[in-house]
Amino acid sequence: MTINANTKISALLKQYPESLEAIVSLSPKFEKLRNPFLRKVMAGRTTIAMASKLGGCSVHDFFNKLQPLGFEIDADTKEVLAEKIAAPDFLKNIDADNIIDLDVRPVFESGKDPLNIIMQKVKQLKAGQVLKIINTFEPTPLIHLLGKQGFESYAETIEPEVIHTYFYKKSTEPFGLKTEAVANLHDWDKILDRFKEKFITIDVRKLEMPLPMHTILDALENLPAGKALYVYHKRIPVFLLPELEERKFSFRIKEINTSEVHLLIFKD
Repeated sequence: MTINANTKISALLKQYPESLEAIVSLSPKFEKLRNPFLRKVMAGRTTIAMASKLGGCSVHDFFNKLQPLGFEIDADTKEVLAEKIAAPDFLKNIDADNIIDLDVRPVFESGKDPLNIIMQKVKQLKAGQVLKIINTFEPTPLIHLLGKQGFESYAETIEPEVIHTYFYKKSTEPFGLKTEAVANLHDWDKILDRFKEKFITIDVRKLEMPLPMHTILDALENLPAGKALYVYHKRIPVFLLPELEERKFSFRIKEINTSEVHLLIFKD
């Protein structure tokens, strides 16, 4: 099998299950792959390039571990990697005064969701300014969400536990988070009764970011017709809501307390 930076971890494991041990040996963060459930969620959505960032290693570290197992390396990989890791135009020659830093690590450590703080900073960006989010992981849901709103992004691993993600406002159009369905949080009991004994239940409260969103989307891909997904969550997953709208799912939310939220996700 020929591999490159864009090869999915799931493809490696399918081709050669023993490659799991080689991957885990690269970083303690990959120990999570030993869990069959987390492996199913993460491996199918993660490329070698993405995993190297998460693990604080390089793509070539992966290649060096995998090549002895029989994997062949794409001859064009070096050129592809050079193209992917190059800083985008919006970061070249930018004045340091135009980079707005936002460290969200303390917010996550306190158990809170930094979304409101991030959105406030995004709305305050002026033409030519770049927002730099400092975190311990690459915020894939945020990249996806802001990308739909016309933002370019670029993530770089500074060290294993420090990742900088840059967002550039390409136009002066006001930013608006499309969450009309957020207001559609009524009829909980009615919908609950409608899908009585027709639930698929998952609990994402103990999962680290960004696994909750990935886990929910993965469950929705396999949701049988006529059933609803009942989710136990720590907070309202605002990043998830636009995805649900795009995929034509309806939902209801019930806030139990400050650290527990229940969601019902279904198709009408």
